[in-house]
Amino acid sequence: MKEGLLVLPSGEGQARKYLNVIGQDLNMQVEDMNTDGMRRPYRRHVQRLDEMERIIRFLFEEMTKMGLSVKKTLVDNFIAADNDKPYVLEDVEAQLKALYSQWTTLSENDARLASARNNVAEELEVVRLASSMLTGTRKTEEGALKQPLMRVVNSVAGVVSLEDQARFSRTIFRASRGNCYTHFAPCSEQMSDAKTGLKVYKTIFVVFFQGSTDSQSALRDKIVKVCQMFGVNTYEWPQSTEDAKARLRAVELEYSQRSETVKQCGDMLRREAEDLMRCPGFGRSSKLEEWRLFCIKEKSLYATLNMFEGDSHLRATVWYAARDEKKIMDTLEAARETEAAVLKPIRNSKKEPPTYIRTNELTDVWQCVINTYGVPRYQEANPALFAVVSFPFTFGMMYGDVGHGTLLTLVGAWLCWKGKALLDFPSGETLYWVRFLVLQLGIYATFAGLLYNDMFSVGLQLFDTRFGVDEDGKYFPTWDAKNEGNGKGGPYPFGVDWAWHGATNELMFMNSLKMKLSVLFGVIQMTLGVFLRFGNALYFKSKIDFFCECVPMLIFMVCFFGWMDFMILYKWVNFIDTENGPPGIINSLICMAMGPMGVGQADLFPLWEGSFTSVQLSTQLMNLAVISVPWLLIFKPFLLKREYNKSIADGAGKSVDPEDEAESGGHGHGHGGHGHGEEGFNMGEVLIHQIIETIEYVLGTVSHTASYLRIWALSLAHQQLSLVFYTKTIGMALPMSFPSNGIFLYVMFCVWFAITAAVLLGMDVLECFLHTLRLHWVEFDSKFFKADGYAFEPFSVRGVLSVDRD
Repeated sequence: MKEGLLVLPSGEGQARKYLNVIGQDLNMQVEDMNTDGMRRPYRRHVQRLDEMERIIRFLFEEMTKMGLSVKKTLVDNFIAADNDKPYVLEDVEAQLKALYSQWTTLSENDARLASARNNVAEELEVVRLASSMLTGTRKTEEGALKQPLMRVVNSVAGVVSLEDQARFSRTIFRASRGNCYTHFAPCSEQMSDAKTGLKVYKTIFVVFFQGSTDSQSALRDKIVKVCQMFGVNTYEWPQSTEDAKARLRAVELEYSQRSETVKQCGDMLRREAEDLMRCPGFGRSSKLEEWRLFCIKEKSLYATLNMFEGDSHLRATVWYAARDEKKIMDTLEAARETEAAVLKPIRNSKKEPPTYIRTNELTDVWQCVINTYGVPRYQEANPALFAVVSFPFTFGMMYGDVGHGTLLTLVGAWLCWKGKALLDFPSGETLYWVRFLVLQLGIYATFAGLLYNDMFSVGLQLFDTRFGVDEDGKYFPTWDAKNEGNGKGGPYPFGVDWAWHGATNELMFMNSLKMKLSVLFGVIQMTLGVFLRFGNALYFKSKIDFFCECVPMLIFMVCFFGWMDFMILYKWVNFIDTENGPPGIINSLICMAMGPMGVGQADLFPLWEGSFTSVQLSTQLMNLAVISVPWLLIFKPFLLKREYNKSIADGAGKSVDPEDEAESGGHGHGHGGHGHGEEGFNMGEVLIHQIIETIEYVLGTVSHTASYLRIWALSLAHQQLSLVFYTKTIGMALPMSFPSNGIFLYVMFCVWFAITAAVLLGMDVLECFLHTLRLHWVEFDSKFFKADGYAFEPFSVRGVLSVDRD
């Protein structure tokens, strides 16, 4: 990475044009030069764009209410169209403001008309109810309306929401002290709220009470006040059948007219909305969506310009890849109009550069997995390079099954085959991004399944078994098990012999095999981590880290855990026929750690005997492992102290912290250290830090080795679950007689596949992925990975638009 000073001309929008070219064609990270003064010269442009985005969000909500969908295509199509015929900020702003003003006016008018229409609809419901009730009264009792008793009955009618009906009835009863009768009837049609457009459920009410129709009584006033409190609309109740019929005809006519007016206003809004949904050209998004993308793009441009300082010329510190310097110069020169932009490289910068890791479609997802834990320091060894292989291999050891791995491989192959067509599906971008990850996990799981010779808990008879059966039904090896060279040949050519499936000691054998494989792989991976620590020390030219950390760490790892791996491999390839029998690895390690001479724990089961036995070798290795602990603990603090005293003698003691210098290998690192550079060298603090470092490594190496046993545990759990699902479904149908076995087998196969897909292809995949993630983040990365860098984040128009894509 290189640091430079980018100078842009500010006149006539030239800075914006240069930055647009940089965001589309180059990889350049801009640092904020105004963090102290908070000077933002383009603040008003950003505020204008915020207002435009608010209008666009409002219009999107209106489109959703109308049930219209906005067409969206690839971001690259918008960028190409905008470059060919660019949008102008002032034009888009003017159109949006005019459209917003027109839309709000039409919406308010539509809401007002809809509210008036709803009032007429409510009155129509009341009049219909009155007509029905009055007509029924005349049929049952001729002339009843003309009787004196009916002339002294008063009423208040209206419409109340259904959810308020019970409360309204109780309030009326209490206000009138039971001196009225309230009749409720459901509305024949549902009405929509004028503002929200949601369906509203209402009911008609009529309150009858004593009193003449033309008198103002105290009881009527109370009922009207209750209606006002509930916010309901009241309507005049017809006094006769003729009055009801006449009002019904008039109200129906008025309702028809108002409905037609509301429909015309709605059609006008819909025509405006359809114009916004129209695409400006072939393969492009809707006009409203392109306006949204334009606002996002312009806002990112002006927000980045706010990071520049200066008036006549804008200046900002930038980071870019050294190999891109010529391309940057050529691009800026090609974009020149009147005044040129200038990039001046900064020599001998003391700032810590950002970490820039080039990725492709295969490695990007693995880099993201590592960056989730922490970004590598600049020029530090990148764990993602090794995770491309080690992560799916570890997952395969946990998930190893030919059947399940093949299904997972088919899913990954389908994702790769669909390719960019996945972008049209919901969550398609994520599926497209992880397609190679899923494919790798499936391939490695299938390979591990072949090693375990396990396919849906059934062994595959790929080769002839290397076991025979005697007359008593006991198995015996038919290969040269003792390496005597008797011509019987070797063991099973690849993986586990299928004869182990169904054996009484199958679980004990497979447990022992998978446990040892887990430990072998774990120690190999952790040793690789220590070697990567060597690489960091060599690259940063830190002799203290090389000799005082890397060397003792490697000695401790190889002399104890490397010896354990050697014992496992030695027992696998050599037939041990000693007087005391083959050695137990755990017992040998205990004797090695306790000391054969000091406490009387002599190992009576050596790997080999002779003048120099395995016990003597293990004793010397243990002595080296013990020596490496104080080596790791003591030397580094005193060497750092010496470096600090030397820097004081050279006149640089107040500006250089030797411990930070040692950690970063002489490279100016802005994120590490222990905070004692300005206050002088604190020997106590350095000692405490080194003690913690030593304890973490020594005890952590032991616990991390044990942690790799999760590979064995997950593999065992997967195999046993697969066996249970098979035996309790398909295995129960196979022994049945024909023809019932065919039907039952079909049903049990469906049950088996459903359970397998949900548990073993769903939850178990996530579980194995999670544990593999833990092994890489903690057990492997902690051996060399500081993870305290900061990522190179270039300004990218395409990246901004992709992130804000809904």
